[in-house]
Amino acid sequence: MWTVGDVLIPNRVVLAPMAGVTNIAFRRIVKRFGAGLIYTEMVSDQGILMQNKRTLAMLTIDPEERPVALQLFGGDAETLARAAAYVEAYTDADIIDINLGCPAPKINKLDAGAKWLLSPERVYDLYRTVSTAVHRPVTAKIRLGWDDDHLYYVELAQAIAEGGGAAIAVHGRTRAQMYEGRADWEAIARVKAAAAPYGVPVIGNGDVTSPEAARRMLEETGVDAVMIGRAALGNPWIIYRTVHHLRTGELLPEPTPEEKIDMAFRHLDELVRLKGERVGVREMRKHAAWYLKGLRGAAAVKEAAQRAETAAEMTAILRGYLTADAALVSR
Repeated sequence: MWTVGDVLIPNRVVLAPMAGVTNIAFRRIVKRFGAGLIYTEMVSDQGILMQNKRTLAMLTIDPEERPVALQLFGGDAETLARAAAYVEAYTDADIIDINLGCPAPKINKLDAGAKWLLSPERVYDLYRTVSTAVHRPVTAKIRLGWDDDHLYYVELAQAIAEGGGAAIAVHGRTRAQMYEGRADWEAIARVKAAAAPYGVPVIGNGDVTSPEAARRMLEETGVDAVMIGRAALGNPWIIYRTVHHLRTGELLPEPTPEEKIDMAFRHLDELVRLKGERVGVREMRKHAAWYLKGLRGAAAVKEAAQRAETAAEMTAILRGYLTADAALVSR
């Protein structure tokens, strides 16, 4: 166990915030696999302040998910503080996180996301402003820098801690790298060293693609927890397998095709319940491709799933894969 402020986290495996993915449907699934801490997808501060209905719907948290870090994005300290105060007053979020690492140009044009990485002094003011506006822990999700010529991660860690930040999650890539190349775990270790004098925990993110990689990151960087993102897409088992491996040293087997398809059915049900059939099925298309990734003979099924319009159609397509796979095995 470890803590973020006064929030107790039961284990050292954390689900990363992923735009368009970590909505309440996906978070419920991952929580059942034992994640110690779950992040929401990022939510616009302006959307909250303007009371946009779609934005406010993103603030819903199921009690079974907790502890939850609700992530905000924005380019101004004052509006982020006001949005954080709203989150504190009207949601069950345990932690308020601020995105300082999103590489998307449409976010950076707002001076938000990774644009903050260029100005450690602005980051200090940001955390001083937001942390004094709320009582719940305020945390940061950063990258190493904008590009290789602007690497201010040590200064950023110090600014966050001195400004009142309660934890730092660091993705070991720059904004320019996007999701390419290898994550720099040595730089993550330097962030941990910079935050340690302040007693601020650090969560390592980047290339944690297996339980063994999670253990290596903890050992090599000294971080307090590991964050898993893209490796959990279509594979929430990695959460449980990693929690188990870190606790016991045992490596559990990968899920079977039957287990993957069964979980896809459950995910479809969650999405339809959350967003209605039309939107839920369309969103399920990408998740279906992730659940089917790496499975033998799944290419045609993935293609068909991308055209599904109803829950019944998506269910029949996925069930059809199991029938086809069984036929292949019997030959």
